[in-house]
Amino acid sequence: MKVSLLIATYNWPEALLLALESVQNQSVLPNEIIIADDGSKNETRQLINNFKTTTAIELHHIWQEDIGFRLAKIRNKAIAKAQFEYIIQIDGDIILHKDYIKDHINYAEKSTFITGPRVLLSKEATQLALTNKITTFNPYTKNIKNRFNAVHFPLINQFIRPKKAPIEKLIFKVRGCNMSFWRQDLLDVNGYEEDFKTWGREDSELAARLIKKGVGLRKLRLAGIQYHLDHNEQDKNNIELNNAILEKNKTTTSFWCKNGITK
Repeated sequence: MKVSLLIATYNWPEALLLALESVQNQSVLPNEIIIADDGSKNETRQLINNFKTTTAIELHHIWQEDIGFRLAKIRNKAIAKAQFEYIIQIDGDIILHKDYIKDHINYAEKSTFITGPRVLLSKEATQLALTNKITTFNPYTKNIKNRFNAVHFPLINQFIRPKKAPIEKLIFKVRGCNMSFWRQDLLDVNGYEEDFKTWGREDSELAARLIKKGVGLRKLRLAGIQYHLDHNEQDKNNIELNNAILEKNKTTTSFWCKNGITK
């Protein structure tokens, strides 16, 4: 299996550097990295260009103009660009456990997509990581939240089967910062719904359409571990509009979104 690693980012090059360094430290490397950049300034471009000189992994930087929150659109551009059959998706404020990619590959199976857990770093732990370029954590690291998620025991997932219903229950707490898919499944549902132009629910809506298509959801436990750097919360003022898009698309029989990869 060949893997495209998709990393979404916006104007936080210090965090993106740690994410990229954690990719370099993986026990199984991706075949390519695609950075989906929703309009970052030149500092991010410079960082990426510098990183290209230090890595053997093929790296692509896809950028779009900063005219507001357009995460769904830039992810669709990255999916269209991906060269390989399996896509693992994270955010640029995430540090990966060394077996992160290995775990996603080991539990990938046809007609299934995956979501995994995250460990939340406190403000103190985040600042320490950024200052000292720390990319290694464990369940005993100081100043982390929900530390049980840092326990790595992937074998437990052999007893957890993918599920295809009910949609409402399965899409609860699906996080786009820790997901993986077969690229063809994403193309079959036309990728992300680009009507989402503010934060929230775009990942749940995509998951709902994949499930309607017949793709099962596997929720990893004690595997696919990532550490999330602390930052200010996104603006949620328009969350009700996004909830309405999600509810409308959940109730239709179609799993295809009109405003997706193919227009």
